[in-house]
Parts: sequence; structure tokens; C-alpha cells
Amino acid sequence: MKHYDARSMKAEEFISHEEILETIRYAEENKHNIPLIDSLLEKARPKKTGNGVRCAGLSHREASVLLACDLPEKVQEMYKLAEEIKLAFYGNRIVMFAPLYLSNYCVNGCVYCPYHLKNKHIARKKLTQEEVRREVIALQDMGHKRLAIEAGEDPVHNPIEYILECIKTIYSIHHKNGAIRRVNVNIAATTVENYRKLKEAGIGTYILFQETYNKESYLELHPTGPKHDYAYHTEAMDRAMEGGIDDVGLGVLFGLEGYQYEFAGLLMHAEHLEAVHGVGPHTISVPRIKRADDIDPGVFDNGVPDDIFAKIIACIRIAVPYTGMIISTRESEQVRARALDLGISQISGASRTSVGGYAEEERPHDTEQFDVSDQRTLDEVVQWLMKTGYIPSFCTACYREGRTGDRFMSLCKTGQILNCCHPNALMTLSEYLVDYASPETQKIGFALIERELEKIPGEKVRKIARENVAAIQNSDRRDFRF
Repeated sequence: MKHYDARSMKAEEFISHEEILETIRYAEENKHNIPLIDSLLEKARPKKTGNGVRCAGLSHREASVLLACDLPEKVQEMYKLAEEIKLAFYGNRIVMFAPLYLSNYCVNGCVYCPYHLKNKHIARKKLTQEEVRREVIALQDMGHKRLAIEAGEDPVHNPIEYILECIKTIYSIHHKNGAIRRVNVNIAATTVENYRKLKEAGIGTYILFQETYNKESYLELHPTGPKHDYAYHTEAMDRAMEGGIDDVGLGVLFGLEGYQYEFAGLLMHAEHLEAVHGVGPHTISVPRIKRADDIDPGVFDNGVPDDIFAKIIACIRIAVPYTGMIISTRESEQVRARALDLGISQISGASRTSVGGYAEEERPHDTEQFDVSDQRTLDEVVQWLMKTGYIPSFCTACYREGRTGDRFMSLCKTGQILNCCHPNALMTLSEYLVDYASPETQKIGFALIERELEKIPGEKVRKIARENVAAIQNSDRRDFRF
């Protein structure tokens, strides 16, 4: 039996199978223990302090009790608390991004992904630097400022040098008033030396999904290729941080394994990062398995229904209050709308999951990694968010001002981030409206900005923000930030 130790650097000790099984048992035994549930909700509630707001969060075991609870009135309390926590730290801002697929060459045998090596009928493609340039211009012409680059694992076709060259190309392109200001990277687990190179290339967050924390399931789902190594994959975030990357993003692919198991494992991983590195995950993503080229999600018998999915999102927000939470266009407009109220703070818009998809007039399907459920344009998504009371934010200021890792978290944990993030969101939204939005979206947006400027607490900050918004609207000056 592996001893559970959040501070251990060994995957099977900071993600202990026995501890997860014991946690699930404990949660099941206590799912109707109202005094315990009430005490956990109270513990997690935001508390005002002298310099902002504090949230205690919950341990993997405590949060698992909330997840197991099926008492309707308690579930509603959880949803209300999740929204309260999200508003306390992230306000009504929703950060916008898009994925950019560089290559679908892959040597792994992952049974849930159409890029697996044995799929002989999918078109294999790798972008040249000129094609990267065309993709980035297409994304800039939509209004995107933040990308998450994706590539299959293939040391011959997609070596680290190729990824670094693509990042350099992306940052170099300034088309009209467009610029990609933050490149997040979602590539396979690699070495400390390669993480150091990614850091030097100026990446934002390094994202790696665990897929499943259950080692036995993991080995079955990844039968061949370098990804088969459970420990190397699970310990990747520690190597990334050792390589100097401050911000890392966790995630599992819900539907591969029982959701209770994945939920506990995900939170244990977050606790491990906090215990060892002093800073938890910058983001947590919650993808569910979806249909793709030769993948039928129905063959996986752990599908997560929408109501359970909503509860998972709320319980992650309650347990890890300071993390950014991401939901992609894998999910429908209806599911995403509900998730925004439960803790999600980042969404993708107008995503294409095919290699070279943005430069095409029609959405190509031959190299897609998964079906996109929400196929609205970025303008439609921005307008929808504003109509529902959210501020679409294209801000990348924290990363570019060095507010990453523990510096970001210390600001976030005192609630001080609202003093710079709120005005930054309004200024980047102004850029979007002036440069890219439809007339109707502009009208809704400028009215929203006017209302939201009044909510900035500091008079000096409010005055500067108002002046900067006016400068954006009346000139080609861009990229103001606090």
C-alpha cells in the first residue's frame, strides 16, 4: 500500500489510490450528514479581512462530501456559494481565448483521441510557419489576444524546437491593431530542460490534462507510446515548475473513469502543488469526452450527466477558490451558460479543433480532435456574455506585468486583483469593440463599459481607466494596462 503524502514527489504517493477509495467511502457515508455539510459550507464561505477577502477552500475529502450530497436544498446552497466565491475573486469577468492546433502527428495510442497512431484514415497535418502566420492573422482578425497551442506527441514531427519556433512566430505577428499577447501551451509531458525553454520563450500557462488519475485505467487507456508512463505524466507539473514555469493548468477528461475518483484525484494534485511549490494550479479545466473521428464516447461507461457536471464545477470552485476555471466549446451554449454561474472564469470562443482550421472559410472536419458543440462566432459569444451581465475580457496584463505564480495568487487571495483586473477587462473589451465588433455588439458593449467604469472603487484608477477607454475609442492607441 502506498502511503498518502501531499508533499511527496512520487505520483503514487501524492495521488494515492487507497486514499481516494477511502475518500469516496467517507463521502458516501456522510452525504446526508447535515451538520457536517453545513460546517463545510460555512468554512468555505468568503470572509472579509482588513485588506480584502479570504477563502479557506476545502480538502479533497471535505469537497468529496459536498459532491456526494444529493439533498436538493444543500445542492442549491453549494451553487449559491460557488457563485459568491467566483464573484469575490473574479468578479463578473470572463476571460476569452482560442485553441490553436499546430500538428496532429502523434505516436501515442490513447484510445479516446482520434490522433492516436493507429488511426490511418485521419489526415495528418503539421503547420508550416507561413501557415501558423495565416492562422494567427485569422484569429487576430476575430479579436483574440490569448491562445492555447496544441500539438500531438511526436518527437520527429513536433520536437520542442518546432513548438518554440511556432511560439516565436505567433508573438511576432502584428496585423492591423491585432496582437497575440499570451500563448498558453498544451503539449505532452516533457523534461525540465524543455520546460525551461518554454519559459524562456515567454509562454503563459503550461496546461496538461491528466485524462484519468486512476493508474490502472490510465495504463489501459494509454496502451502504447511515451504517454503510457503514468508517473512521468503525473509528475510533469513538478518538472514544469522546476523549469521556472509559474503557472500550470490541471484537468481531467471526465467520462473515462468514475467522476468521484477523478474529482478527488484532481483536488489532491492541486493540494500537492500548493504543499510543494506554495502555489496551486493557475487553472483547472473540466472537459468531458466527446465524439470525434473514430471515437464513440458511448463506449466509455462513465459518462457524466449535465446535473452532476454542474455540481462538479461548483464543488471545484468551492474547494479551490482562487483557481481560474475553464470550459471549452466541447460544451453546448446551454451547458456553458449554467457553468458560468457556478465558477467558470475562462471560456473559448469560435474554436476550431482542426489543424489549420481558422484560415479556412468553412469549418474543416477532417483533422478535428473533437466535435465542437458551441459553434457561434466570437462576436456572438461576446454579445451573449454581455447580455447576461458578464464582461468578456481579453486581458493579459498579469502575465505581462510579472503577476504570475505566487505573486498572482497573493493578489487574488486578498481580493486585490479586482482593482486592476476590472479596469483592464474594460479596456481590452473596448479594443475588441472598436476593432472587431458588429454594430449591435458595439452598442451593447459601450453601454456596459459605461456602467462598469462607475463600479471601479478607486477614484484615481477610475479616472485613468475612463481616459484610456476614450483614447482607445478615438485613436489607434492600444494595450493600456494596470
